[in-house]
Amino acid sequence: MSVLPEADTDEKAAYAAPALEKGLDILELLAETGEPLSTRVIAERLQRSKSEIFRMVFVLQQRGYLEREPGTDRLGLSRRLFDLGIRTPGGKQLTSVVLPLMERFSEESGQAAHLVVLSRAQTVVLATTAGHLDASVIVRPGYGRPALDANSGLLILAFQSEARRRGLMGEAPPETRQRLDEPATQAALAEIRALGHRIAPSRDILAVTDIACPVIGPAGHAEAAILVPCLQRHGVETDESAILLALKACATEAGLRLPFG
Repeated sequence: MSVLPEADTDEKAAYAAPALEKGLDILELLAETGEPLSTRVIAERLQRSKSEIFRMVFVLQQRGYLEREPGTDRLGLSRRLFDLGIRTPGGKQLTSVVLPLMERFSEESGQAAHLVVLSRAQTVVLATTAGHLDASVIVRPGYGRPALDANSGLLILAFQSEARRRGLMGEAPPETRQRLDEPATQAALAEIRALGHRIAPSRDILAVTDIACPVIGPAGHAEAAILVPCLQRHGVETDESAILLALKACATEAGLRLPFG
C-alpha cells in the first residue's frame, strides 16, 4: 500500500507556495555562493526565466533582504537575515547574557571585544564592545570567516564533541570538512583544549594578536567565543597575560549564567 506517500504528495501540492519557494531559492543560492550575483546568473543557476527571477529580486530588494553591489548589476545578501537571526530566542539569550559582561571587561581593560558564534561552518560576530583605548580593532556584527581560518572558529571547534564538531562543519565544502582530519588541524584543536584558550596572530589583520576564550555552556561545549584583538603599537607594552586572565574570568562567568536548553 502506498497511501501515506500519496497523501504526503497531495498535501505538499495543496500547500505549495511557488513564489515563496522562488524567493527562498534565491536567498539560499546567494548564501551558499558567498558572493553577489547578477539577476541573469541567478536565473541560470536556478534554471528559471530571467523575468520571474527579476520580479522576486525586486521584492527581496525592496524588503531589504538583498542589496546591489556598488557600481555593478550584482546582488548580494544584506544584513537583514543576520539581524533577524540574532533576534531568535537563542541569539537574543546569548547576547543578553554575555554582552553586559563583555562591556564590563572592556570598561576595566580598555580592550575591544567580540562575541563570536559558528553558523553554517562560518564564524559570525554577534556583538562587539569598543573599550576606551585610543586605538583598537572593531568589526561590525555579522562579520565572519570560514571557521577553520579564524582563531575564534578553531577555539569553538576545539571545545566540542567529535559528533557536534562535524555537525557544525556539516555545511562546509567537502574539501574544508576534510581539513578536520588533517594532523595539523587535530594538533591545533588538541593544543587549544589543553590550554583552555587561544592566543595567536590574527588570521586576517596584520599587527594584531587574537586572545580568545570559550563560553562553555551547561551542556559542556563552547556556545561561543569572546575574542580580544590586541593591536601591537610602537612604544606601547600590551600585558597579554593580564588581558587573558580578565577575559577568562569574563567567559567563565558568562558560561555559568547561560541557562540549560
